[in-house]
Amino acid sequence: MHTHGHDNVHEQNHAGDHGHHHDHGHEHLHGHAQDVSDKEVLALLEYMLGHNRHHAEELKDLAANLPQEKAELIYAAVEDFGRGNEKIAQVLSGLKGE
Repeated sequence: MHTHGHDNVHEQNHAGDHGHHHDHGHEHLHGHAQDVSDKEVLALLEYMLGHNRHHAEELKDLAANLPQEKAELIYAAVEDFGRGNEKIAQVLSGLKGE
């Protein structure tokens, strides 16, 4: 497994408001599934699901600053992400025995 970080600057809008900056890291598994415990898999899936949902919200915020046609494409992409996230949530529920 290795970790790397990303610096992100998020612009609020085109009206000149200042943006904000935050750092967040990502962990990536390398190797075979047997190298990772069930507890680690559960923790990573929970983290990734929350992370994906956070980025989907950021994309929706960015879309509000785009022309309608382009914003609609971003909103459609966020819906696609949502469907993927729901599948991940189903896996998590199954792993938790819910």
